Amino acid sequence: MIGLSCLRCNTLYPADLPIDSTGCPACRAVAPSNFEVVYAEAAIAKRVLPRLRVGGGFSSFADFLPVDAADLVSLAEGSTPLIDVPAIAGAMGLGALQIKDESRNPTWSHKDRFSAVAVSYARKQGHGFVATASSGNAGASLAAYAAKAGMDCLVLTFEGAAAPLVEQIRRYGAIVVELKDKAQRWTILAEGQRRFGWFVTSPFSAPVVGSNPYGMEGYKTIAYEIAIQSDDIPEWVIVPTAYGDLLRGIWKGFKDLHEAGCISRLPKVAAAEVLGSLSRTISSGSDAVWLMEGAEPSQAMSIGVLQGTYQSLVSIRESGGTVECIDDTALWAAQAQLARHEGIFGELSGVAAIAAAQRMRQKGVIGSDDKVVCLMTASGLKDIDQMPPARPSQYRIEGRFEEVAKILTNELGTSSVDR
Repeated sequence: MIGLSCLRCNTLYPADLPIDSTGCPACRAVAPSNFEVVYAEAAIAKRVLPRLRVGGGFSSFADFLPVDAADLVSLAEGSTPLIDVPAIAGAMGLGALQIKDESRNPTWSHKDRFSAVAVSYARKQGHGFVATASSGNAGASLAAYAAKAGMDCLVLTFEGAAAPLVEQIRRYGAIVVELKDKAQRWTILAEGQRRFGWFVTSPFSAPVVGSNPYGMEGYKTIAYEIAIQSDDIPEWVIVPTAYGDLLRGIWKGFKDLHEAGCISRLPKVAAAEVLGSLSRTISSGSDAVWLMEGAEPSQAMSIGVLQGTYQSLVSIRESGGTVECIDDTALWAAQAQLARHEGIFGELSGVAAIAAAQRMRQKGVIGSDDKVVCLMTASGLKDIDQMPPARPSQYRIEGRFEEVAKILTNELGTSSVDR
């Protein structure tokens, strides 16, 4: 690793530049942009790829990351399955649809890839304390990896955050502070970084440029795994998107492999969002990411942001991809379909890619012969307290077989379900 480069103007900065969440100093005043980590030998992928394997853990990918294998704080993250979902594919009129199931990570979300690298890098730099603003997944993940590393962790959340997620964070020993005003979380993190040099992993200033660029490198490993797990690179990779850390990391990972000659072509990446910021920006042709003031909140809180980021925008444009804005009704439907027909229970935000794929197929953006991979980012258990019941009520009976037979007849049309 040789330093940090601005995503917009390509100015190179030293690796020890303090990350204050405002992005590139040269672009800050006019068009804020996040950094990317730059390595001394981009072609290292060509040498390393034959050694890569799914199941080998993050140490298999250490040559692609800003920390050495010996310094990695790991909970056996990654190596998540790429699952065929033929029932949903058939309903969409697709020949090949797969789910990259990130709920199989240690804290049940994709955030573990980020936290593994961010915490490893922070500890290597001598930090004993990490902090984040989080509605749940990022906080739970950071808390777990901080616990593993023997570091202290502060998570600033807000009133109304999903109770199971907040409890998960507490169980890992993090200090959890709930604020009435979500925006005040950023004010506190900014002051902590300025006064005490806190290592903050989340964004903490507006307009948002993205999260800590070192942690974002962990998301590249999703692209590496898809390349290893697939017979051929998919035409489309669809990603639930808020500030675009995951989207950018995956796209950068595919670019790593393509530039090194490890894959012959690149996929298109599509962002699945819920409030429309990127959709409006793409439609306008602007580089200034639209702020959706007054937008109706989504129940998919993890991706319900009013303003997207330049790093999302440039990833979509570089790949020739697109963005789909999904409403809550489509999300609930996608969640139910995935659970009932494929046996995969995803968080509401986590199934946004499935809903987006359905919309893209209806519009003809995705062809019937296209191979599509959808990121499913987190387990449905994460926000289960906020879900409507799957059925009108749970059946309660006195204990007679005839009662069960009647229920089966009502539900299935017959009580003889195993002849």
